[in-house]
Amino acid sequence: MKNVALIAVSAALSLGAAGAANAQAMEDRYWLEVSAFKPDIETHVQISSPSGAIGTDVSLESDLNLADRETLPAVFLGARLGGRWSLTGEYFSLNRDGSKGLERDIVFDDVVYPVGVTVSSRFDTSVYRAGLAYSFVRNDRAEIGAVLGAHVTSFDVELNGQGYIGSASLQATRRQRDVLAPLPTIGLYGGYRVTRKLTVTGRFDYMSLGVGDYDGELTNAQATVSYRLFKNIGIGAAYRYVDYGLQIDKDKWKGDMSYQFSGPSIFLQLAF
Repeated sequence: MKNVALIAVSAALSLGAAGAANAQAMEDRYWLEVSAFKPDIETHVQISSPSGAIGTDVSLESDLNLADRETLPAVFLGARLGGRWSLTGEYFSLNRDGSKGLERDIVFDDVVYPVGVTVSSRFDTSVYRAGLAYSFVRNDRAEIGAVLGAHVTSFDVELNGQGYIGSASLQATRRQRDVLAPLPTIGLYGGYRVTRKLTVTGRFDYMSLGVGDYDGELTNAQATVSYRLFKNIGIGAAYRYVDYGLQIDKDKWKGDMSYQFSGPSIFLQLAF
């Protein structure tokens, strides 16, 4: 579960790095990308209570019937600050809900949801990223650099159904936990202009770090091919892999959250 926070951090780093060597041409000063990312998704959540009850490692897709493949809209912005520096930002979110009759007992916080009970669930996450990038190599054909950024991830998970609390009788019980985890990021990127209109880019990011009540680890890798249709309009496709893990250790509750995204995306870009 510790991998969840790490994954989020890596993802933030990757996104920040993307702006400096994404699909834009070397001469672009400002760019806006709107994309649709359709990944396979694997999510695990474990929430333990301060009373000492150890939460179940729950697969949201297998145990609770949340969709394991979704289309995520994303917005990416970038601007060159002059010379070799650039500033980037990105936002995307994933909101899912489901309902399923449990095939095993699930302990969530201080509630035991027993086998056979139908539980409805919800999991929402939003990612905000910003990065300051510097290109060590930058010419008419190629660009290579590093990025320092910030990755902020919010999680909101909820279970609702008939459950036991201690020795009490079965009753309708709702439990919800949310967290906002800010983490610094770092990454590397590179791009090469194959022809005047065709560009290929790639990046790899990794971060493992503990900040306050959180331990996080993030791995992000992406390869992109873009084609400039007109002077200010381009299209492209990419393949992204994100592995994020977060471990929370608060006075009121302890938890682990992790997810993996992997799949293709397509985008439209405006550049000036």
